Amino acid sequence: MVGSTDLHRAGAAGEGGPQPHRRSSSQREILRRHDRAGQSDAGHLSIDSRCHVHSTGRNLALCNRGKLRRVQLPPEPIGPGNHNMPYGLFNGMIAPLVPFAIRGAIWYQGESNADRARQYRTLFPTLIRDWRRVWGQGDFAFHFVQLANFIFVNPALAWAELREAQTMALALPHTGMAVSIDIGEAEDVHPRNKQDVGLRLALNALHQTYGQESVIPCGPLFKGAKWEGNRVRASFDYVGAGLQCHGETLKGFAIAGEDRKFVPAEAQIEGETVVISSPVIQEPAAVRYAWADNPVCNLYNSANLPASPFRTDDWETV
Repeated sequence: MVGSTDLHRAGAAGEGGPQPHRRSSSQREILRRHDRAGQSDAGHLSIDSRCHVHSTGRNLALCNRGKLRRVQLPPEPIGPGNHNMPYGLFNGMIAPLVPFAIRGAIWYQGESNADRARQYRTLFPTLIRDWRRVWGQGDFAFHFVQLANFIFVNPALAWAELREAQTMALALPHTGMAVSIDIGEAEDVHPRNKQDVGLRLALNALHQTYGQESVIPCGPLFKGAKWEGNRVRASFDYVGAGLQCHGETLKGFAIAGEDRKFVPAEAQIEGETVVISSPVIQEPAAVRYAWADNPVCNLYNSANLPASPFRTDDWETV
């Protein structure tokens, strides 16, 4: 930002130093009039022949009749060269590979979509189907990594709902998911432990793509729930030789009544199921597991693979 001294010096015609430039009529629209209290009103700044504007990046320094104003430009529109431009990443990095034979794909993404988890329910499966379409080699294997645990508080529970949207993509044929809810880092969106991520992806590939049926491909995946009075019994796929608790008691379960107010729940393993309850909830309406951006949870299967977060309700959270 150019200082006020420099602005006044540059504003005098004929003096040395960089000369100010006049803004076009369209550029003037972004300059808003401020009252004496510094509050913006609905009008636009009146700029006469003595008004000069200096810009640095997205910041503007405006000198008008000896008074200094500072305003910030709106974000630049997405255009050519921006990595968020529609089709930019696909055309630049994926399309050139399409002529080559492919056995499968690994996808590790989702953080930037966390605030649009409902959209991701459609967006992610569409991407998978479209890749398979353009390659024209059938439903090749598509394995992906569910978002790891991470502190993300705006909006609350956004990552939990994005993980759910990722899990829904397993409805497509020849897809697999590596759960990483236990190997993330609270303060690093890119956790360093990629070895376990790779190993869990490999288990999916060995089981689904290479036909090694004895390999357990993933941790427990929620299959269904049965209401038993004031208790809820959750069942799972991929339990292996049985469910396990890594710790003295199961953690990460919550239960709610029709008021949708969740409380921590007691949970116990019974065979291939988990029974969830709370003394303060006599008529449960929903249960959730590991439903947080960075949950404390410890349900595993016999292959030492963590259970995927889940919920029995579909109440909107994001």
